Amino acid sequence: MARESFGDRLMVIIIYVFLSLLAITTLYPFLNALAISFNEGMDTSRGGITLWPRVFTLENYGVVFKDERLINGFVISVLRTVVGTIGSILCTAIFAYGMSKRELIGRKYYMIMCIITLYFSGGLIPSFLLIRNLGLMNSFWVFIIPSLVGVWNMIIFRTFFQGLPAGLEESARIDGCGNWGTFFRIVIPLSGPVIATLSLFTAVTHWNEWFLAGIYISDVEKYPIQTILRQILLSNIVTDQGGLDSSALAHMAKVRTITSKSLSMATMMVATLPIITVYPFVQKHFVKGVLVGSLKE
Repeated sequence: MARESFGDRLMVIIIYVFLSLLAITTLYPFLNALAISFNEGMDTSRGGITLWPRVFTLENYGVVFKDERLINGFVISVLRTVVGTIGSILCTAIFAYGMSKRELIGRKYYMIMCIITLYFSGGLIPSFLLIRNLGLMNSFWVFIIPSLVGVWNMIIFRTFFQGLPAGLEESARIDGCGNWGTFFRIVIPLSGPVIATLSLFTAVTHWNEWFLAGIYISDVEKYPIQTILRQILLSNIVTDQGGLDSSALAHMAKVRTITSKSLSMATMMVATLPIITVYPFVQKHFVKGVLVGSLKE
């Protein structure tokens, strides 16, 4: 076994140092926000909080979990993420399965129409008019129905389906399976990695999205938590309009140690941690899931 040269060892050291600095740069803002969320608000206003709270307290989270509007927004975000992800993956996979069939009449024209939507959109005003005419204004389904089919995800699904051995479907048809039976009993069970990867990407998109509620939702009680968090962060002032209800304000009036910054960081942690906890369970599927849907065309 050949010994490593000085240049090779030096390169390894440089790579490790670079990756360590990159990890620190990435993690520091999150750890800083976490420390502030657990620190006393008045003490935070003095500055100097870095990676750990100087005066530990749970009062910031106490205010967050006493605010019915934030709790309601959290529930809406969870429902939107679960329903939206399942619906989007199912509808997109069905669409992609049909597009993967070479015998589909007009298949190339359908594909061209889909690809055009990746580069051009109708714009905000036509989209608003469409949503209004569909009766989706101020409705939970405005978060779900417009995003049921994603063209980019469809292309990845389609490429993956085209890579499956044709003999599998032929065997299923010999055994009496139709198109739906073949899809749900053969194709879907074999698509675990790509489904896991695209499900995570879709779930993150649904969880982090805040823009739609500000346009299509007029009732603040129907806002997802990300939209409420954005209001708090932009105003940086805790008011009823900024996201807290009367019970949370009354509690905050009793707890003089809470500031808008400490409350913002606590709300940010509540809005961020749930989606972060999902990553370790599907991370092993990332590379395999993306590559199997992108290498063959």
